[in-house]
Amino acid sequence: MKVFEFSTPEAATRRSFLTQSGLGLGAIAASTLLSENARAASLTSGAAPHFPARAKRVISLFMHGGPSQLDLFDHKPDLRQRHGQELPESVRNSQRLTGMTSGQKSFPITASQFNFIRQGDNGAWISELLPHTAGVVDRIAIVRSLYTEAINHDPAVTLLQTGHQQPGRPSFGAWSSYGLGAETADLPAFVVMISRGSAARPADPLYARLWGAGFLPSNHQGVALRSAGDPVLYLSNPAGLNATLRRDQLDLLADFNRRALAREHDPEIATRIAQYELAYRMQTSVPQLTDLSGESREAFDLYGPESSRPGTFAANCLLARRLVERGVRFVQLYHRGWDQHYNLPSDLRLQCRDVDQPAAALVHDLERRGLLDETLVIWGGEFGRTAYSQGALEPTNYGRDHHGGCFTMWLAGGGIKPGVVYGRTDDFSCNVVEQPVHVHDLNATLLHLLGIDHSRLTYRFQGRDYRLTDVHGKVVQGLLG
Repeated sequence: MKVFEFSTPEAATRRSFLTQSGLGLGAIAASTLLSENARAASLTSGAAPHFPARAKRVISLFMHGGPSQLDLFDHKPDLRQRHGQELPESVRNSQRLTGMTSGQKSFPITASQFNFIRQGDNGAWISELLPHTAGVVDRIAIVRSLYTEAINHDPAVTLLQTGHQQPGRPSFGAWSSYGLGAETADLPAFVVMISRGSAARPADPLYARLWGAGFLPSNHQGVALRSAGDPVLYLSNPAGLNATLRRDQLDLLADFNRRALAREHDPEIATRIAQYELAYRMQTSVPQLTDLSGESREAFDLYGPESSRPGTFAANCLLARRLVERGVRFVQLYHRGWDQHYNLPSDLRLQCRDVDQPAAALVHDLERRGLLDETLVIWGGEFGRTAYSQGALEPTNYGRDHHGGCFTMWLAGGGIKPGVVYGRTDDFSCNVVEQPVHVHDLNATLLHLLGIDHSRLTYRFQGRDYRLTDVHGKVVQGLLG
């Protein structure tokens, strides 16, 4: 490549040298960055940077608000004999309390109102609220020993999904896109969908930074699909602009951007060029994706009666399957309404009715289509709930505050050992007593299953190498199949 040349020796001034060489180096930068985008977009499903991957894609089913482990997975029958008694201070172990219960003078032990039944070959205890999940218990791994330092929603969700309680760092989906690239050129590597739970309570805020790219190039951020109107904002052509005119417009814009890149040497300009091209391809691919008319009656019956209603958790689970079929790397589903500080018995029943059948159906559907072995499914929230009642304990009603000392998630597919129950909590479901799994350990394990050494997936920003697990994390070998 001819980087620069001068017509006469006199022309070789410092200014002309910097100007012409700058243009040449800008062209090299543009070529390099665009080829990197092309390389990432063309990665096949077999690509992995560090070692062979067990999982090629992820579907995260996030129960925003913190599901109660005591009422769903962590069976503590002896608490019924202690119901209403004061939780011993030695059990609470000086754990931090939120501002909602720190002023309580009493912390009455609160047993679950729901029955638990042993399920599957391993006899895992599952709440009566999750009959469909019970049907796939031999295909999932239940982790009862997760813990976190965060006790409020935003820092807890931010820690789980970005590795730090303070905002500003890349999300897990962005890290996976950065580390593995895309499997398809027609859809984003990272897609987000949000559903509202049936529990009648104010929804905690979900900020777009939770699926943002942070300091990574912006093409790695998640793209949110909407349930009404255009699935992606500004994707459709406005009235009077057809596909040919749009193509001409993008070509002209790309030419301007390449000139700006040569002048400014800003890699975000190359990212912008690639994003415009992706948006153009998505004008065809996204409507095809969200058109469910080709799905069978059997599929809708499998995911449940809400699966044909856009925006529901059931419909989003069905779309998640369609997304991973088409090569999307990371699908993040948020289901809101799990913050049961009061009216837990009634609200938890509603929330479980929303998600139980669709989540189990997703596992079934992926398995029968031959996708489960290479798709990692994660179900859970940002923390658990307290063993004591928030506020007064009523005969048939109670609420639970946030609790980071222990909580439960389940995992399936993608190299996870099926049919296991990992970890154990104390008799009050307050503290982990066997096989603790910190949030960083969970993320290290998930990256390992994707073929990534979490300690080597780094990005240099402001003079420091950052990673999803910060300076922590270890792979949980007991969860690997």
